[in-house]
Amino acid sequence: MLDIKFIIENQQLVEEGIAKKGLQVDIKGLIALHKDINKLKTSSQALAEEKNRLSNSIKSASAEERPNIIAKSKALGEELKAEQEKLAAEQAKFDDIMWRMPNLPSPESPVGKDDSENVVRRRVGEPTKFDFTPRDHVELMDLNGWSEMERITKVCGSRTYAITNELARLELAIHLIVMDKLAENGFRVINVPSISKEKPLYGQGYLPFARDEIYYMPEDDLYLSGTAELILNSLRADEIIPENELPILYAGFSPCFRREAGAAGKDTRGLTRVHQFLKTEQFVICKNDVNESEKWHKKLLQISEEILQDLELPYQVLEVCTGDMGAPKYRQYDLEAWVPTQNCYRETHSCSNITDWQARRTNLRYRDNTDGKVKFVHTLNNTGIATPRVLVPFLENHQQADGSIRIPEKLQPYMMGKKFIGGKK
Repeated sequence: MLDIKFIIENQQLVEEGIAKKGLQVDIKGLIALHKDINKLKTSSQALAEEKNRLSNSIKSASAEERPNIIAKSKALGEELKAEQEKLAAEQAKFDDIMWRMPNLPSPESPVGKDDSENVVRRRVGEPTKFDFTPRDHVELMDLNGWSEMERITKVCGSRTYAITNELARLELAIHLIVMDKLAENGFRVINVPSISKEKPLYGQGYLPFARDEIYYMPEDDLYLSGTAELILNSLRADEIIPENELPILYAGFSPCFRREAGAAGKDTRGLTRVHQFLKTEQFVICKNDVNESEKWHKKLLQISEEILQDLELPYQVLEVCTGDMGAPKYRQYDLEAWVPTQNCYRETHSCSNITDWQARRTNLRYRDNTDGKVKFVHTLNNTGIATPRVLVPFLENHQQADGSIRIPEKLQPYMMGKKFIGGKK
C-alpha cells in the first residue's frame, strides 16, 4: 500500500512505476475518489453537527416551535443517512483500489515484461559433469527406496510427497544447518502456525492478488499459510516499536501450503512443485530508510548464497525484472540451483525488499530516536530453505554412479557423520 498523499504529489512517478510492473490502476480515478470522500466527510460532519444542534434545542423550544424543529431534525437525519451510505460506498471503492496498489519498483531494477527479461547477475560453480549417465531425482529415490510417491498420491492426491529413511533425515538436516546459520547471523528462530485469519493475507499482499493460490477453510474462516512470512509480517501489527529494538530478525519455520493453481504446463514431476512443503524463512523488520533496507537485502542474499555454497550446489543469481516481481516488491533477487537432468537452473530462493508497503497494510511502526516521529518500518523476506524443492538439485548434483548420494562436508555432522547415503547394496 502506498500513501495517498505521496500518490497525489507524485502522480506521474506512480503511474510510470505501475506501468513498469505491467499492472493497471486508475490513478486519476483514485485521486478523484479521494477528493469526493473528503467532500462527503465534510458535508456529513456539517449535517451531523446541525442535526445535533437542532436536537439539543428541542428541550428549550416552545411548544409551537418544537414540531418544526423535530421535522427539520428528521429531514436532516435522512439526508445524513443518505450521505453516510454514499460515503461508505465511495470509501469501499477507494479502499479496494488502495489494497491493489502495487509497490513502486527500485530505479535499479531491470525493466521487463516477464521472467524472460530477468537478468543473470552472476553464476557460482560450474554445472556438474558426470562420467556416467545421471539419473533424475525420481529415479534416485526409487533406486534407494526413499519415497512412497505412487502410494501417497492414492491417499492424498497429486502433487504430494512422502519420503523415507535417509532422505527424510536429509530433509530435516538441511533445515537444521540453515537454522544454525541464521542463528549465527543474529536471527531469532521461531516456529509459527500454518493457519491464518484473513487480515494478515491482506497485510502480506497475498490478497487481493492471489486468492486462487490459497487454501481456505470456510467452516473456520481460516486460511492455510503459504510461507512463515505471512505470520511474521503481522506478528507485531499495530505496534509502535522503539527504534532501539530494530532491526528485528526472524528465522521462521513452518509447513506451507499452496494450491499452485497457476502452475499448469510447468514441470511438476516428483518433488518439483508440491502442495505442501517445509520452509525456513528469513524475515527482517528495519528502519524506514532505503539505504538501510537495501543493506539488509544484500545481507539476506549473501546468507542464501552461503547456504547453497554449504550444500555445494552450482547456482546463479537473477535480478528479477519489474514485470515479474509482483505487486509488493521494491527489488527482488532469485537464486536458482543447477538441475543436471533438466539442463537448467531451478529457483531455490526468492529475496525481496518490500520497503514500507507491507508495514502500511499492517500499521507496523517505530518511533525514530532522532526526531521522535512515528514512521512505518521496512520489511524484507528471503527463503532460508524450502524442501523438498532443494532436494531435486541436491540429489542430482551429488549422485554417484551406483546411485548413492555424496553428503557435503558441512552437512555431514547433521547426518550422523555420513559421507554418503544410499546406493546399490
